[in-house]
Amino acid sequence: MRLISRLLIPVAMVITVIVSGTNACYGRIASGQTAPVFSLKDLNGKTYDLSMMKNQPMVILYFFDVGSRPSQEGLLSLDQLAKRYEDADLIVWGITLSSKKEVAGFLERTQPGFPVLLDKSGVSDLYQARMILPTVCILGPELKVLDYFQGGGKTTEIMLVRLAERKLRRKQIMLARAISDEVVKKNPQNVKARAVKGYAALREGNVGEAEKIFGDMSEKRGQAEVLGKEGLVAVYAQKGAHQKALMLAKDVEQTAPDRAYVHMVKGDILYGQNKKTEAEAEYRAAVEKEGGEHYQKAVAYNQLGRFYASTGKYKRSRELYDQAVAIDPYYIEATSNKGITYEKEGKWDKALEAYRRAMALDKNDTFAAVLAKKAQEMIALQKDVQQKKRIDRLVKELAARYRSQKKSRPTIKDTWTSRPMILSFVDFHEKGGLAERDGLSAVLTSQLGDQLNASGRVQVVERVLIERLLEELNLGSSDLADPETALRLGKVLAAKVIGTGSLYYLPDGTLLSLRLIDTETSAIPKVVTRQLGSRASLKKEVNRLNREILRTIILKYPLQGYVVQSSGDQVMINLGSNQGVVLGTKFEVLEEQEPIKYKGKLLRSSPKPVAQIEVVQIEPDLSYVRILNQERPLKRDDKVKEKIEDLVAMGGSNVIQ
Repeated sequence: MRLISRLLIPVAMVITVIVSGTNACYGRIASGQTAPVFSLKDLNGKTYDLSMMKNQPMVILYFFDVGSRPSQEGLLSLDQLAKRYEDADLIVWGITLSSKKEVAGFLERTQPGFPVLLDKSGVSDLYQARMILPTVCILGPELKVLDYFQGGGKTTEIMLVRLAERKLRRKQIMLARAISDEVVKKNPQNVKARAVKGYAALREGNVGEAEKIFGDMSEKRGQAEVLGKEGLVAVYAQKGAHQKALMLAKDVEQTAPDRAYVHMVKGDILYGQNKKTEAEAEYRAAVEKEGGEHYQKAVAYNQLGRFYASTGKYKRSRELYDQAVAIDPYYIEATSNKGITYEKEGKWDKALEAYRRAMALDKNDTFAAVLAKKAQEMIALQKDVQQKKRIDRLVKELAARYRSQKKSRPTIKDTWTSRPMILSFVDFHEKGGLAERDGLSAVLTSQLGDQLNASGRVQVVERVLIERLLEELNLGSSDLADPETALRLGKVLAAKVIGTGSLYYLPDGTLLSLRLIDTETSAIPKVVTRQLGSRASLKKEVNRLNREILRTIILKYPLQGYVVQSSGDQVMINLGSNQGVVLGTKFEVLEEQEPIKYKGKLLRSSPKPVAQIEVVQIEPDLSYVRILNQERPLKRDDKVKEKIEDLVAMGGSNVIQ
């Protein structure tokens, strides 16, 4: 740390600083306030304007003296990390009062990957960064001040640990681990850095490593013991050793009664055991306790908010989500959870606003993108009077059919030709613990619906229609857990197959059980059970599920139809895009065989393939095909059936990407 014994510049000095929102102030920089914006240049005259960075998730302003090695230490550490992890999203601006000559020498010696800006406008004074260097100001979304540090040495360690914690919350686990390793390497006694490393291992699913880190810490005294035992409580909970976790949590409560984290873990365990009254008490204790790490405190507010949202107390839950985000502006789960509470109240404009804020934090977040799309569709529907009337009328008709148990489709005389393959998803029944993030069922079914529709083979019933029908019938997720109810709903929607199941929330991820049910026979052609780990890519999981569903549909329900016209090379069949035909689909032309009479019985054999054809042109209800081979000329009313042997060998078809 370097104390600079210089007089502050005269108040009358003109400072070319542009301040956003409030007047320039030389008071203390505090967390939560909007940082004053400015414009400075680097050694080459390139201008850097802070006001242009308000949409960045994080910007680090590092005020330092190029002539002081202790002043540079943290900056050089950040530079090394940014170079090692190019996708780390570390935006650092070095700001200095040093001369151009000194800066030029520093740049030549260190060759940093960040800009060094020359402060000729009093920005250092605005940020109270003249007397004590380094001064580090970490800015979050909308240029809100997240953290403000002054001094090197131990303060630099604190700054790096806090940065590691924030990167851990943003799921940048490798970077969080790297920063904590950097701190521990220089100071093995820094227990907070060790704790971040342990939680990073736990997030990665390396439970054994996390248990060793926290176990070693728990054998020490003082703060290390408390943080170590807290971490072990989380480890045991994730391993499913709930009794062991609860016993150790009680030990932490006695040793450090002001700590909040163990109460949150206890709340999660008790909720999963369906002890909801006890879980609420623990969540409340977690938010009321003063001690604990700020990023853990944010999760406690979120979990209590999730609890109240599950009981329909949406206003109260939003207040808690807001408190979580005030502590951790990067808390994308709490941000999107707030949107879902508005969605459940039918306030789609406010829901969309929340989802867009979540997307601003992470543009690749699948949850926020899917939920935002749904909200946009609902807003558009509300504005489209004719479409809304159509949906309202259809919902009334379907609800009447459901109540009277009338079939939703007429008797079909042609039992050979494939009808459109309509599939309907109903929300999965959610069981087990209280997931940190709401809406997984809706996101999964929406994503699957989009992909299956895009395949051309399956038509998925509009989600808005299903939701409106469930609302009209007053059916909740617990009702849909009954297979008979789900089956009746599928029949009303004219679906050949319905997809239903459950999501069981566990400490180390989510267990998905998906069943495909044939609405005509009640048979179950496919059951998928999958562990969705906490680190699993939702997009990859949806792609895998999409392939499995399509493969099942193709193998269990091959397309069947007739030749409706055959004239030379011009052959037409009565199947088109409405039935799920895509270009390149191959069919066998079948010829019924004469039955064999044996001991008074007629023995029938399978139809014989007499030709193979391939689709080259598609219309809604018919297709044109080319003949690949034939044993005899094709004629009107010849039966055709999709050739699936090749599909089995390929593991799919041209509709399974």
